[in-house]
Amino acid sequence: MRQIDSSARDNRLMDAPLTMKDIPRSERPYEKAESDGVRALSNAELVAVLLTTGRAGETAIQTAQKALVMSDGLAGLLDASLEELQEVPGIGRVKSIRVLAALELGQRAVSERQRDTRTVAGGPDDLIGYVEASMRYLPREEFHVLLLDTRNRIIKSVRISQGGLASAVIHPRDIFREAVKANAAAIVLVHNHPSGDSSPSRADVESTRKFMKLGNMMGIPVLDHIIVGAESSSSFKQLGYI
Repeated sequence: MRQIDSSARDNRLMDAPLTMKDIPRSERPYEKAESDGVRALSNAELVAVLLTTGRAGETAIQTAQKALVMSDGLAGLLDASLEELQEVPGIGRVKSIRVLAALELGQRAVSERQRDTRTVAGGPDDLIGYVEASMRYLPREEFHVLLLDTRNRIIKSVRISQGGLASAVIHPRDIFREAVKANAAAIVLVHNHPSGDSSPSRADVESTRKFMKLGNMMGIPVLDHIIVGAESSSSFKQLGYI
């Protein structure tokens, strides 16, 4: 029997397509999740679990890494469309829907937990912490109102309007109708700047003053106005406008 040269054999192994079975067992996403918990998985490993398989010559983890590079990280996946995800080799219609559905499910789970546990709005930092995760990367401008009870606990957050890339149409009657329905003692205004800059515009300041005046007349004061940007968030109270 002819003996195979060891260097030639090693070269053939290097050229062979990499499968998940070739990865050390401790580094495989499913086994790692079972032994250390899902939180121990990296972003690429979590996405790989959703993809379940890669493509010819590529593991699911490698495909997941390419998806994360395409979207500029996990946060970028929130803005990715089905079409954009399908541009990644190895990710088709079903896999792209699966990834975006998981991201949406996570967003909804965070929102529901916030609704079930009333957060005390002790100051601007509490308010910013409450809204940043869900509004930081929204592709369009949205205007929300936080409804507070007599102990300054957040009853719920209500989306009042959704506008274009630069503005949202806001009707005062919609804001205070929600406050009256929830028997709110006070409210906090919130909107996002898709541009990323959370600095208030002149229109933001003028409209806030108008809402404050209406709130005082109705006995439902406006305690703050939070603007959420991609990099930072601003509080009108901290800035001295309220």
